[in-house]
Amino acid sequence: MTTTLFPPHQLSMQQVPAQLQSTQLQSAQPQPSAPSAAQLAAAQAKRAQLNREAVLSATPVRLLTMLYDRLMLDLTRAEDAQVGENWPVASENLLHAQAIVDELTTSLNVTAWDGADGLLAIYTYVSNALIGANIHRDVARTRESITLLEPLRQAWHEAAGALPAPQTAPSAEGYRGVA
Repeated sequence: MTTTLFPPHQLSMQQVPAQLQSTQLQSAQPQPSAPSAAQLAAAQAKRAQLNREAVLSATPVRLLTMLYDRLMLDLTRAEDAQVGENWPVASENLLHAQAIVDELTTSLNVTAWDGADGLLAIYTYVSNALIGANIHRDVARTRESITLLEPLRQAWHEAAGALPAPQTAPSAEGYRGVA
């Protein structure tokens, strides 16, 4: 999950020239200055803190969906970088994606359900595909990984949405079942 301090602006291409013109017409008014390096560093530190807090307070189901969301973000960024032949950015995103797949692999309990062995095989295949995509600068392997993992991401989100909300208020048994 990505937490942003400032949501992106959603302007259509027709609105952009009008926005630029209105800014030029108001040039007599003082224009806001660009943020300083210290302000940017403070904003980045705050964003990192919010991300840490989101991860630390997330349920296991939410952590899984967050991992899948970040995995798909990394793969999309890697694919874009590969297409643009920006190999350092592609490699960085592929390496992070590999780390997430490794985490998913090691946290998978293969004795918990019958389909776990199949999921493990997918994780192993994708891990090898990402290594190959990085070494050989092969965007087709990155795209194949996206094609294999996106349905899983969607399925985990649907499963997470079907679960009852976690209990946060004390019940007859006490807070979270502890009397």
